[in-house]
Amino acid sequence: MSDLTLPLEGLSSVNGKSVIARFDGGTLSPDSGVIALGEVEKRLGVAGRLARCIDDPRRPDQIVHSLADIIGFRMKMIAAGYEDGNDATRLSSDPIFKMAEGALPSDRDLASQSTICRLENLPDLRSLLKMGQAMIDLYCASFRQPPKRIVLDIDDTFDAVHGGQQLRLFNAHYDEYGFQPIVVFDGEGRFVAAVLRPAKRPGGVEIRAHLRRLIRAIRANWPRTRILIRGDSHYCGPLVIDWCRTNGIDFILGVAPTSTLRRHVTTIEASTTARFAASVESAQAGARKVRRFKEFFDAAASWSRTERIIARVEVGPQGADTRFIVTNLEGGRAKALYEGVYCRRGMAENHIKSFKTHLAADRTSCTRATANQFRLFLHAGAYWLMWGLRAAMPRRSRFRAAQFDTLRLRLIKIAVRVVEMKTQIRLHLPTSCPDQAILRIVLGRIPRLVT
Repeated sequence: MSDLTLPLEGLSSVNGKSVIARFDGGTLSPDSGVIALGEVEKRLGVAGRLARCIDDPRRPDQIVHSLADIIGFRMKMIAAGYEDGNDATRLSSDPIFKMAEGALPSDRDLASQSTICRLENLPDLRSLLKMGQAMIDLYCASFRQPPKRIVLDIDDTFDAVHGGQQLRLFNAHYDEYGFQPIVVFDGEGRFVAAVLRPAKRPGGVEIRAHLRRLIRAIRANWPRTRILIRGDSHYCGPLVIDWCRTNGIDFILGVAPTSTLRRHVTTIEASTTARFAASVESAQAGARKVRRFKEFFDAAASWSRTERIIARVEVGPQGADTRFIVTNLEGGRAKALYEGVYCRRGMAENHIKSFKTHLAADRTSCTRATANQFRLFLHAGAYWLMWGLRAAMPRRSRFRAAQFDTLRLRLIKIAVRVVEMKTQIRLHLPTSCPDQAILRIVLGRIPRLVT
């Protein structure tokens, strides 16, 4: 077996000692892929951005672990599947996690669980506001140059709680207490923002305030970029629509059906139902759904002006189903706007799944609301690490579209035996590692993470 020396652009040395990887037998650490996450974090600088938002009250001469080191360690734990802070008790001495933090396997242990707990309760409201800005700056920095246009998907998700946390609220729909944070991703799956809030439907005033802060932060980086807001009917209200028009923001939002809107589609619903019935009679079995579109201008009583409404009428074996959307986009056919623009917001559900399920972003079990908001940012940082790892994959690789849990199982959860020598650190990986080729490629591509 020949040694694999990782390229200089990837991981080449730790504290002056060269790193050599060999694919052969031996196990010690179960998470050798964390080294790749460490390189992603160095390129993106997530931990440093968040750490600079916090005032460190500790005496400089007594600091052992910097805030950036603690935050980086915590984010890598989450990305590797260790969302519980208690796991730091064991992982603080793990040689791979030490190397991912730029330390030697023989160096002192990383931050303990108690240190991480104190960090989570340290940020105040002002620090959290700065972190929100830092996350948006990170999003903007992930582009090589300002894009001409971006699409922002805004949505909320339920987060059940089982204690006496601040801001918790009973939600009758889910029949339990919880939070309902608002999260924002762009059309390519990049994380943009997350706000912790009680488990209730957001109102127009709250949504407008959130969008105002979000757009102001983005415009500070990209003053000329066109922005399209995409969301379901929860985010369609007169305050939101008027604010978007006043500030030059494009929008395409779902609209809840009303008797006023339904009057516009009575005729097309009847004709579509007749077409479906005729197709059933001709095919005798297994007729597909019939879908048609119509657009018109109308306004709810609370709206300040008429808007462009697009209706999607679909008739199938279960009957008729009609959906409405409103947009200020000019041009484009109704079908193209609905199917090609609005329906793509369904990908936001997958991004929320990656954030909430694969990275356990619903682990908001701290008593204080500020600590739980900080946890959202930590999990958002872990999301960026996994997104960066996936972005480093070759375009035609199946890993380029893989879920985060697949990346974790195939590229991070790889056993490794670490041998520290005088001038080098030797990593012995299993010969049977099925994805060693892609791991070599990824470590060479990490410097080109910026897209």
